[in-house]
Amino acid sequence: MHNSQHTDSDLTQNITRYLIDDAATLALGSEISDVLHAGLTIYLNGNLGAGKTTLARGILHGLGYKHVVKSPTYNLVEIYKISRLYLYHFDFYRFNDPIEWEEAGFREYFNTDTVCLVEWTNCYPMQICRFLSTSLSQAEILKFKRVRRQENDV
Repeated sequence: MHNSQHTDSDLTQNITRYLIDDAATLALGSEISDVLHAGLTIYLNGNLGAGKTTLARGILHGLGYKHVVKSPTYNLVEIYKISRLYLYHFDFYRFNDPIEWEEAGFREYFNTDTVCLVEWTNCYPMQICRFLSTSLSQAEILKFKRVRRQENDV
């Protein structure tokens, strides 16, 4: 978890989990859905095709969402209401300036009543990072990297 009273180094915990295919990524998303709560923001960082949207799909399906889960690449945000929970799935890849983010009106979505999944947080401007990290009580950062296992890996 991240809050303004701790440094990132105090809270860093590296966990490596090899996900061999989309089914494994969806299953992890379902596991994560069991611990989601309002006020939580999850940063999804990784290369193109690493599985960020697939993980978001697994989280939403784990919450009971039965419809198609689309990447927010073109809309910038996809909004889901599941029971009494509002979940916002963002893609910040195309933001080049903090003013764009402010003008989009996304600040209001990040609050204690919502869950936000944010793809490409490693690309958006640092001013947005600072706002999110100091204004939210809890945030998790999940980093994705698609790697190929060697034949001798167990």
